[in-house]
Amino acid sequence: MSNRQRETRAMDLPFQPPRIYTVSALTAEIRSLLEEGFDFVWLEAEISNFASPSSGHYYMSLKDENAQIKAVMFKMQARYLKFMPEDGMKVVARGRISVYEPRGEYQIILDYLEPLGVGALAAAFEQVKKKLSLEGVFDEDKKRPIAFLPKRIAVITSPTGAAIRDFLRISHRRMPNLDVTIVPVRVQGDEAAGDIVEALDIVNRELDVDVIVLTRGGGSLEDLWPFNQEEVAYAIRRSLIPVVSAVGHEVDLTISDLAADLRAPTPSGAAELVVREQETLERNLRSLSSRLEIAIHGIVDRIRDRAKGLSSRIRDPRRNLADTWLRLDEIYNRLLKTGKTCIDDNLKHLKAVSETLVLNSPSHSIEMLSQELAFQNHSLTQAFTLYLDRKKGDTCSIRDRLDSLSPLSILKRGYSITRKLPELNIIKDSTQVKTGDEISIVLARGTIESLVKRTDPGE
Repeated sequence: MSNRQRETRAMDLPFQPPRIYTVSALTAEIRSLLEEGFDFVWLEAEISNFASPSSGHYYMSLKDENAQIKAVMFKMQARYLKFMPEDGMKVVARGRISVYEPRGEYQIILDYLEPLGVGALAAAFEQVKKKLSLEGVFDEDKKRPIAFLPKRIAVITSPTGAAIRDFLRISHRRMPNLDVTIVPVRVQGDEAAGDIVEALDIVNRELDVDVIVLTRGGGSLEDLWPFNQEEVAYAIRRSLIPVVSAVGHEVDLTISDLAADLRAPTPSGAAELVVREQETLERNLRSLSSRLEIAIHGIVDRIRDRAKGLSSRIRDPRRNLADTWLRLDEIYNRLLKTGKTCIDDNLKHLKAVSETLVLNSPSHSIEMLSQELAFQNHSLTQAFTLYLDRKKGDTCSIRDRLDSLSPLSILKRGYSITRKLPELNIIKDSTQVKTGDEISIVLARGTIESLVKRTDPGE
């Protein structure tokens, strides 16, 4: 068909108006197309803009070198993750494509997330280890020493596992009379961590033991995962009783091993580290007893020989006493002679001083001074009396002058002082007040308050 024929035929068809969408309808159709075209997709990407609000949902962007897509993992799926997503983490994700209609953004709703290159459990282990290390949970200075010879041990483990059988067998062989209390817990599964924490608290609260052994046999990382929980590490550090962790095989390392006061490579190794072998202890005690006995005999022999040498050098004390008595008699006689001579010399000096005092008696001087003192006392009394009489006359003169000048004297002669209320200004002129003003009149005795009825300016 030629172009002209097509144009002619098109002109013969009826006109079809274009379909007009609303924004909501267009967005809903796009969402339907995306969800039908992409059921579940797998992505390899890097996490950025990660956020975990209080709702428990995880929001993030998944990106590579050239593009990015928003992603969300709701709380129901997020709670099964064994690790915490972080910005910059390479991951493998699975989800379904959808459109968030209020903003017109397409996104991927995740139901699976795993770190790229390592398993989720391995990544979670490193995250927990790093967090607890920064908090100081693994610090060596916080770890307590294990009792050298514990009498009572609490073993937290599965009562049916091989770990408890190995521990009991070796501990009984090494110390038959040891008191071992088994605290049964689940050591595998989602509920195991809670059992372990509760068992540690119960042992601290209710049992009187010297050490706690937390143990289980070997297994995969997922089997050992209850011993990698934060709450288990916190419970170990919270324990007032030293804790020994013996989880898995020697190559296995768990968070409880790092947090415990002592790590044992295996359950059997824990028994060997905690329980001393009775035969070895008895043998060591016998050896120490023998060495101590030999050492004591040697010390006694050395002391005996030294005492003999010292006794041969000691003189008879009676000789020293005789010499001392002779010296004491000699010193006593010399002391008596010297004392008599000293007393005689002092008596002579005292006699000479007494004669000098008699010749220079102060009685005469005292009598003369007494007469002089009486004369001076009489003169001073007369002078002071004259001075008081003169001052008394001056005081009376001043008092009379003050009385003559006092306004109270004027008031006594019938005069008064009039003041305006409430200012208390003294009124000297009738123009200072007007009819109805309150005035106060001060008399020689008392005051009068009154109202002005009339004023006369006077001449």
